[in-house]
Amino acid sequence: MKKIAQFLLVGLVLAAIVIIYDGFFILEEGQQAVITQFGAPVGSKQEAGLHFKKPFFHQVQYFEKKILIWDGEPNQIPTNDKTFVFLDVTARWKITDPLQFLQAVKTETRAQSLLDDIIDGTVRDIVNKNDLIEIIRSSDWSEATMSPNTKEMGTTPEMGRDQISQLILTIASGITPQYGIELTDVLLKRVNYIESVRLRVYDRMISERNRIAAEKRSFGEGRKAEILGKVDKERKEIISNANREALIIKGKADAEATRIYGEAYNQDPEFYSFQKSLEAYEQLIGSNTSLILSSDSEIYRYLKDVSGKDITNM
Repeated sequence: MKKIAQFLLVGLVLAAIVIIYDGFFILEEGQQAVITQFGAPVGSKQEAGLHFKKPFFHQVQYFEKKILIWDGEPNQIPTNDKTFVFLDVTARWKITDPLQFLQAVKTETRAQSLLDDIIDGTVRDIVNKNDLIEIIRSSDWSEATMSPNTKEMGTTPEMGRDQISQLILTIASGITPQYGIELTDVLLKRVNYIESVRLRVYDRMISERNRIAAEKRSFGEGRKAEILGKVDKERKEIISNANREALIIKGKADAEATRIYGEAYNQDPEFYSFQKSLEAYEQLIGSNTSLILSSDSEIYRYLKDVSGKDITNM
């Protein structure tokens, strides 16, 4: 009887250990759990810590509580203006209702496939309804910042890539709550042209850069001509001012010389005449000069001595 009691005690202890071990579970930070009974969900837990469940009857399935990344495959999509582009889209999402998520999706792998259908379909619909310029330009661009090539792509853009992404998020996030999923954002990670369009774009970029270079050269030549014209004008002004000042100085000098000559003449007119005659002789009569003068010539007067004799033959 005593042995039976000991076996029962040992059995109760083991059962208590098993019940305690299987009757509690720890939910770590960043995780959430769904409790199921025979495969059917019966509850969910989202707070980190120690939680109780029915031993042997309840099972726990864990799901991430943090934000997860979805990366789609690049797709070739036609725009409203019949231009094909490659779009690489990414998104962030999280499980907000683990019980509903388990019932509708079950696993994160299936959730990724579900988001493929939802986001890719929404992206295709939105891109099909908008022109290329709306996909490639940022929403903070303005008419003033657009290049001529961008303006030639179509009408004036209304939304831009950022608002397109927000529109995709709004539409797609309206579908995901029924699966216990919340989309936090959608981003057009990369937009690229198909090969034929890319070559045309490159040609237009080269043409645009050549046009800009021609404008810069033309502007430079204009500035060069303006500067050279200004320099030539200043040079002429400087020369003109210098000539004017030279003429003024020369005129003053001539006037001063005339005044001095006049004063000298007034002091002794006869001597002044004699001096000027001598200067004239020096310029007129050289070493081999033959001079023929009339007897009453003014210049001949000083070639006679005081006695009146002609000294030209002496």
